[in-house]
Amino acid sequence: MAYVPKFLLGGGKIPKKVRLGDITMRDGFQHEERYIHPDAKVWCVEQAIKCGFKDIEVTNFGNPKVVPQFADCWEVMERAARLREKYGWNGVFTGVSIDYKAAENVVAMKKEGKKVPDRLLVMASTSEPHQFANSGRSHKEYLGNCERVIPLMRDAGFEVCGTVSTIWGCPVAQSATDLDWAVELTEIFLRMGASDIEHADHDGQGNPIAVYDYFARIMDRFPNPDLHVAHFHVTRGYGLANVLAALQAGITRFEATFGGIGGQPANFLDGRPVKGTGKYYYTNPNAVGLVEMLDMLVMFNGMGIDHGINMELAFEYGHMVEKICGRKLRSESLHFGDLPKYGEIKTTRDFSAAEYKAKYPKPLYPVPGVPEEVW
Repeated sequence: MAYVPKFLLGGGKIPKKVRLGDITMRDGFQHEERYIHPDAKVWCVEQAIKCGFKDIEVTNFGNPKVVPQFADCWEVMERAARLREKYGWNGVFTGVSIDYKAAENVVAMKKEGKKVPDRLLVMASTSEPHQFANSGRSHKEYLGNCERVIPLMRDAGFEVCGTVSTIWGCPVAQSATDLDWAVELTEIFLRMGASDIEHADHDGQGNPIAVYDYFARIMDRFPNPDLHVAHFHVTRGYGLANVLAALQAGITRFEATFGGIGGQPANFLDGRPVKGTGKYYYTNPNAVGLVEMLDMLVMFNGMGIDHGINMELAFEYGHMVEKICGRKLRSESLHFGDLPKYGEIKTTRDFSAAEYKAKYPKPLYPVPGVPEEVW
């Protein structure tokens, strides 16, 4: 039986404003099987700033033997920091540091005066098999790691995002998740000192009913929407339906990638096998990815939701990501354009409904299921 939310009884209204995070440079490029040059990554950071994004995920500080796509992490971070100064940007840069060594290194670099992100991300899966595949640790071991990592980072002045992953299904075990366990994992992170939570559909197994069910539980328990970031993948085509379901549950923070790229770290880079996180979950890695940023922006435009992003620059960004990746990417809006905002009526009509109602006081043929008094 589905969860009955308390705060939404009689509600379910769509928020009028959202806050969006661009994670193309990290979650997007980590899945690419060819090395993306630092110049391209930094171009994307600069374009994201110009577009108006206030949350940008820049890089991964993990072991370059596992994720060689980010062997350039410190160069990219340094150059991103210069862009902050150039544009007077007051947003949040995020970097990933899911193990203690990476976190300790970033904290040490900050103390030495090196340019570092504002926010660091740690990640726990609801699924034990996925947790082990992603981090090499069991739940208990990884949460023990977080007990050391999160206070270390908070005391050093970082914001810390605790990511709860595989919420709606595990691609390793191919099993569903107990949603209450995911809510409890959120609470564990907040008790440990996380400043916000990313709620992740790791590979597109969520559906709108399950998404609404989960976020209703979350918003009943922790009702501040600024605490929660929705992260959806698309493997079966209903990523944007899940965005809508999250909106109806009161979620206002979302993240996505241009071109819908991203997902599991590549295990093949520039013609050679690399460690990544092991065997791919699906046979065609190019067919998977995240909710596509432009499609989400255009949907928000059509719904009359304020997102604060410059659409002209966003379309430039989308076309450039296709060039960087060297192939046509999964974006309908990139090739079909924007939509007018909901409620902005610019069309005219040259007929009167009253004329036709007078001409046809009753339908010529019965209309089943419609009460007589409608006519």
